[in-house]
Amino acid sequence: MQGEAEKVKSAQARPGHARPKNSGTRPLFDNPILEALSRTHIAVPISMWMVSAVVLMWYAFTYTDLSAYVIAALFTSGWFVFTLFEYVLHRYLYHLEPTTPRRAKIQYTFHGVHHEYPKDKSRLALPPALGVVIWVVFFGLFTTLMGESAYAFYPGFLVGYSGYLLVHYIVHAYTPPKNMFKWLWINHSVHHYKDPHSNYGVSSPIWDHVFGTYMK
Repeated sequence: MQGEAEKVKSAQARPGHARPKNSGTRPLFDNPILEALSRTHIAVPISMWMVSAVVLMWYAFTYTDLSAYVIAALFTSGWFVFTLFEYVLHRYLYHLEPTTPRRAKIQYTFHGVHHEYPKDKSRLALPPALGVVIWVVFFGLFTTLMGESAYAFYPGFLVGYSGYLLVHYIVHAYTPPKNMFKWLWINHSVHHYKDPHSNYGVSSPIWDHVFGTYMK
């Protein structure tokens, strides 16, 4: 890892949030292969999750006994559950308080580097190699808990994640648009530039309102 002491110091300077810079990037790994694998174009993961969601939905309609109404309900539930998952992950893992050097390292690697360089487009999503592993883990979890219902529930979860990635990319890559994304752009900008311990929801602020972490 490059500049480990500097990264830890940066993360600890403002708990859970490295100071934002307007542009630039920072390597996370000395190994060029690992460094390349830590970056991705946003179109790659979105395409992966959307294609896999379509395939799973096709399987749900073709090879399961689920009715169309049940499939629709499971899909919607999966999308809704993702919004809660997004909030919990962002609040409690991505903003893990860096109270020790080890926790600071974890927080910086997973999310602090993004807060320090929020306009680095190559680090706005999990890299595909790690994403595939996580996809398999969640698919195994949902099929174990839900059986064939997972083939309709998981696509909703994946579409929710794809929507999150799209909103996150738009917020960081473009100036405020003159449509619904402007509201989400402002919401996430408050998180980055005003108070990193607020507005954890990117695709939706619903859980910030529920748990009292919303800030205008």
